Amino acid sequence: MVPFAWRGFCCYESRGLTTENAMPKSVPYDEMICHDGTVRSHYVELAKWVEELPEGVLEHKRAEAEQMFHRLGITFSVYGEASGRERLIPFDPIPRILPPEEWGLLASGLRQRVKALNAFLEDVYHAQEILKAGRIPEALVLQNLQYRPEMQAVDVAGGVYAHIAGIDLVRAGKGEYYVLEDNLRVPSGVSYMLEGRRMMMRLFPELFAHYKVAPVEHYPDLLLDCLRSVAPVGVNDPTVVLLTPGHFNSAYFEHAFLAQQMGIELVEGQDLFVSDEEVFMRTTQGPRRVDVIYRRLDDDFLDPLSFRQDSMLGVPGLLSVYRAGRVTLSNAVGTGVADDKSVYPFVPEMVRFYLGEEPILNNVPTWLLREPEDLSYVLAHLPELVVKEVHGSGGHGMLIGPSASIEEIAAFRERVLKSPEKYIAQPTLSLSTCPTLVGQGIAPRHIDLRPFVLSGKDIRIVPGGLTRVALREGSLVVNSSQGGGTKDTWVVEN
Repeated sequence: MVPFAWRGFCCYESRGLTTENAMPKSVPYDEMICHDGTVRSHYVELAKWVEELPEGVLEHKRAEAEQMFHRLGITFSVYGEASGRERLIPFDPIPRILPPEEWGLLASGLRQRVKALNAFLEDVYHAQEILKAGRIPEALVLQNLQYRPEMQAVDVAGGVYAHIAGIDLVRAGKGEYYVLEDNLRVPSGVSYMLEGRRMMMRLFPELFAHYKVAPVEHYPDLLLDCLRSVAPVGVNDPTVVLLTPGHFNSAYFEHAFLAQQMGIELVEGQDLFVSDEEVFMRTTQGPRRVDVIYRRLDDDFLDPLSFRQDSMLGVPGLLSVYRAGRVTLSNAVGTGVADDKSVYPFVPEMVRFYLGEEPILNNVPTWLLREPEDLSYVLAHLPELVVKEVHGSGGHGMLIGPSASIEEIAAFRERVLKSPEKYIAQPTLSLSTCPTLVGQGIAPRHIDLRPFVLSGKDIRIVPGGLTRVALREGSLVVNSSQGGGTKDTWVVEN
């Protein structure tokens, strides 16, 4: 059946937007609407449902969702804000839908990529075969700030370093997917995926009658199984805890949420101690040995005896127990060297080197500004490119050339010239858009997707992930700290 025309994007127009400003001449890939104005087949039922809704229903439901999120305490804070005010991540009630064949391809690519990244980490902390073969520059890895010499020759449980990976995917103008970023240290956002689904089922149960949506609510069970599967050798009934920096951390809600959902203890560094080469948790019944620590703080703060001496968040002596194989840390110490932005361009080569396969998912073309030729090109094309700090995160420390002023470009040029090795550059992708409820009504907004990949004895992925949306018109930055929101992601089952 040919999808019906959404009558000139009537749902855009009925909310006060014209077809012209909803779909400009330079059209990115729209998840819902084809270039000829028809609705993609997997969105037809959603389009009908939105079209038949009485005026104001979506706005009312979104306000109801905000009240519920406030009550549940689903908030985050932004470091550096003087107010210290807790914020809600805006939730959009129009879901992003993926057909089963599309998700199947993505899932295969994600498994392949994470498998190669784990193989790379095992290699660079042991034989370093990929470096000896000249497939990745040795200095790029061994002189990287995220490379941890303390992990050299340390055997981790099952050879798995990145137990939880958040892989950021974007879609460009022809509908093709790219991996934008690999997050292997302490990837966050899965709580918003889970709570977003719960919210949609509560607010719009009738919409689920039109779709067979793959479930995501079993993620905490999969996560716990994954963590238990990588317990130290000989431990059959492991004690698992979640280590948080504390309630001042921007993602503290997620830490508490996941610990509660898995039925494990949420602990801070002061709740743990090392004795006789083992880690113990203080309890009202006395010390209890801990076997697996799902840590949500960075390497630098884990152990003041081995890393930052001024850290009040970690556990003195933890690294020695870890190196002895008496406790598992998830994710492993030193995983940051594999998700560093300067190493990112070499992930396809990792797939070829370790797996003997061609990458299923493509990288975004990337210039390394430590290379003179790349630097020269980028400096000549700054107004066209996105330039990022190698160790930047959260949308900070970057230049989006097409939307930057002449003054901003000039200032960024000076920063790059002072330390070119700290930057990479990429073309400005026209990220795909999805209909989104904004102040003026329904309008297309740019999105990305962060699926969560769990690696233990096997690799498992819940269908979909966290769709993040740039709520500001024309913005390509989806990070919550930069004004982004979230959507529920539906993978339709056959």
